[in-house]
Amino acid sequence: MNVEDRFLKYVKFDTKSDPNNENCPSSDKQFVLANYIKEELLSIGLNDVTLDENCYVMATLPTNIKDKKVKTIGFISHMDTSPALSGENVNPQIVKNYDGKDIRLNDEFSIKVEDFPEIRNYIGQDIITTDGNTLLGADDKAGIAEIITAIEYLKNNDEIKRPNIRIGFTPDEEIGRGADKFDVKKFGADFAYTIDGGYIGELQYENFNAAYAKITVQGRNVHPGSAKDKMINAILLAIRLNDMLPKDEIPAKSEKYQGFYHICDFNGNEEKCEMYYIIRNFDRAEFESKKQYLLDCIKKLNDEFGEDRIKIQMKDQYYNMKEKIEPVMYIIDKAKTAMEKAGVKPLIIPIRGGTDGSKLSFEGLPCPNIFTGGHNFHGRYEYIPINSMRKAVDVIINIVKEFSEDE
Repeated sequence: MNVEDRFLKYVKFDTKSDPNNENCPSSDKQFVLANYIKEELLSIGLNDVTLDENCYVMATLPTNIKDKKVKTIGFISHMDTSPALSGENVNPQIVKNYDGKDIRLNDEFSIKVEDFPEIRNYIGQDIITTDGNTLLGADDKAGIAEIITAIEYLKNNDEIKRPNIRIGFTPDEEIGRGADKFDVKKFGADFAYTIDGGYIGELQYENFNAAYAKITVQGRNVHPGSAKDKMINAILLAIRLNDMLPKDEIPAKSEKYQGFYHICDFNGNEEKCEMYYIIRNFDRAEFESKKQYLLDCIKKLNDEFGEDRIKIQMKDQYYNMKEKIEPVMYIIDKAKTAMEKAGVKPLIIPIRGGTDGSKLSFEGLPCPNIFTGGHNFHGRYEYIPINSMRKAVDVIINIVKEFSEDE
């Protein structure tokens, strides 16, 4: 099966993760895709195919090199999709021979060149888009499709020398828990690559340090007709806290190595409000400073209003994998060569987000990230060029070849 047909099958599975559910997986429907993938891997003829109680799928394509010791390399992607938008009833559209103009998704929404000018890089190519009602799910079902397509090719072309290959598919990456119960020892790889990046050519071994903050603002509600010097409006207090944060340190005004505060959710009324932030920064010291600044803002308001009206639960989610990759930079060099041999220009850039690879790197499995080819993840404007997916398959195959040649 080609990569695009495989991808179109996977996106029909609703695998949205649920940040409000502490179970693993956070949504049982992730098991539906996991079981499908397990059966697919068995049909391809892979070894050691497993699906555990926490929804982690693993499998092996053993080496065909008999006369020397070989390494074990891994390829990993995640099965869940973002909670930011529905992943139910995904109806992908294929735009044939893209003409460089706006792409109409439905009567209400279009991918406009003015808003997303990089789409013109794909003039003449076939592009898969949403129908404007859901996300697409290229993050990271494209990665799954690319890995399995490459592994199937290698299985069917046994004349291509290969080291031991392990593949793994995880739940709940989109809510920061994808590697929480990943059994690195069971996986048994010397290193791995997550296939979870964006546009073609991305090769990444730096990512944000990340934390979340759940904030509760308790107001004091009094009838507005007699509220003078009595009412404390939780909404206004929450807005005041947000306004204390640096105005330019938000996703819409940051890029490259700039960090940010991002308010993801706000619910409540004048009696009580709940806010959810994520905090991101590449530099560890600046990351710690950002967290402390938020705590200082809350303390200042609590000192003014008393009774600890603002409470915060803050937790680190993951750290910058750079320090764990730098000692084994040859795995980056191999990936660069694999891309160049596939006719892809390597783009070594930081991940302005997270990846399972960051946690796995800190657990002893060095794990840089490689492109899937997708754009505008987590929303209705998501799209992926078919050629980019095919190139990702070629890169995976070439990485395998690179580690066979010098064993």
